[in-house]
Amino acid sequence: MSKHLLNFSTTLATAVTLLAAPAAHAQITTPQPSPKSTVTQRVGLTDVTIVYSRPSVKGRPIFGDSTTKAVVPFGQRWRTGANATTSIKFSDDVTVEGKKVPAGEYGIYTIPGKTQWTVVLNKALKQGSEVKGFKKADDVASFIVKPYKLGSKVETFTIGFVDLTPATANVALEWELTGVKFKVVADVDTKVMAQIDEKITKSASPAPVDLASAAVYYLDNNKDLKQALAWIEKANAAEPTKFWNLNTEAKIRLKMKDYAGATKAAEASKKAALAATPPNAEYAKMNDELVAEAKKMGK
Repeated sequence: MSKHLLNFSTTLATAVTLLAAPAAHAQITTPQPSPKSTVTQRVGLTDVTIVYSRPSVKGRPIFGDSTTKAVVPFGQRWRTGANATTSIKFSDDVTVEGKKVPAGEYGIYTIPGKTQWTVVLNKALKQGSEVKGFKKADDVASFIVKPYKLGSKVETFTIGFVDLTPATANVALEWELTGVKFKVVADVDTKVMAQIDEKITKSASPAPVDLASAAVYYLDNNKDLKQALAWIEKANAAEPTKFWNLNTEAKIRLKMKDYAGATKAAEASKKAALAATPPNAEYAKMNDELVAEAKKMGK
């Protein structure tokens, strides 16, 4: 082998070694015993996001007094999960178990007990397992909830959203055979009314879709039905083939005990639904049921 070829081979081998060196020394990644999880739920018009790590039972006693050697002893502060601090983030101001909580991100800390749990939302997000350094002065909200027994065993700690309504949700914490819930209430009405004020009240020519949305909101939330009817009538005058809006008018009139008007609007809705492409048999059936209800109530 020539001297030039030998030098080239040596240089090439050195370069390959240097390129391979970082990979050889890279840290081995393995699954965590308590994997990280993120769960997000829209409550009303507010996004609520919880980030936590999920330990498993693995045959251990989970909640109990000092004699049981429980993983989470009664009466002691818990980070409500494993690894890093469990956090909850609200995109807007909310009410949690009757306590006003500003928009922001907070740590969820709990003190489990046999008959009651204390749940605390705290500004500290990096406590981890060092809950002894917890500062009560950083509490944003604190409340008591009652634990309940689960019907079946939950092997891996789970946080989720249950009992959803248009403006509320319960955050459920479940592990082994124990569960607790706390309620989050979003301020939907203030936001919706501000939109109605901007898009309808202050607008010279409100869009039919906004008029219909406002009418539905008033109907669903027991607000001024006369105003709701005025809006939906205006929307239907502009778009007379929108059978879902005609059905809304029928519902409003039925609630106002205008049974003849409800029947007329429902029949118009059914006709438009069947004339649609493709025909909407579901709305036709809904309107038939509304007409039957109007006749029954009008007797």
